[in-house]
Amino acid sequence: MSQVTPPLRPGAVLKSIRIRREWTLAEVSRRTGFPVSTLSKMENDRVSLTYDKLMRLSTGLGIDISLLFGATSEEQTPSTTQGRRSVTRSGEGRVIDSPNYLHTYAAADLLNKRLIPIVVEHRARSLEEFGELVRHAGEEFIYVLEGEVDVHTSLYAPVRLKAGDSIYLDSTMGHGYVAASSGVCRVLAVCSGNESQMIAAVGGVASEEGTTPPKTSASPRPATAAKRKAASRKAR
Repeated sequence: MSQVTPPLRPGAVLKSIRIRREWTLAEVSRRTGFPVSTLSKMENDRVSLTYDKLMRLSTGLGIDISLLFGATSEEQTPSTTQGRRSVTRSGEGRVIDSPNYLHTYAAADLLNKRLIPIVVEHRARSLEEFGELVRHAGEEFIYVLEGEVDVHTSLYAPVRLKAGDSIYLDSTMGHGYVAASSGVCRVLAVCSGNESQMIAAVGGVASEEGTTPPKTSASPRPATAAKRKAASRKAR
């Protein structure tokens, strides 16, 4: 009778990657921002690894988060497990909050996805407010669900999309989306590429429970670095 190999623990995978790359704990600490003592506890399963911590580790190490669960490579495909599916109900999904976007990742329970489906609410109301254009690996398709969105890229003139319009673009090209109408501006985005690198590119932070917040006419926008700096000067 064949035995089922138990899944690798993220801590053990972290240690394996570190040793294979001939890195010290101090080097991993420099790359991820975790103290050496915390990394040692992670490798020995003496500390809980939340989604935020796993995302921070994968970003710092430059790997897909799925590798921390034993995937053999970033290009691994589910060839041995056919017929996969994932149902995301209304109000569910992994929520990633960033200054310019509120992302809700569907099918968050599946690893090694070739396509990454995201419902995105756009917050920036001008290119100046958006800041530097974003770049990451892969390609993306955007379909506007609500409102109007201006698409800015580093190679093309801006284009305005209304509800029902769509655009397909190379994600390695600088790009940014700006809300062009009042109220909620929401799109469906389907992206290829490394999920953890995409989240890092937009400066995203996972919500506490990873569930979708209730719909509002306009989601609160986290303070940008410029606003925080201005507030600090006023306080003085």
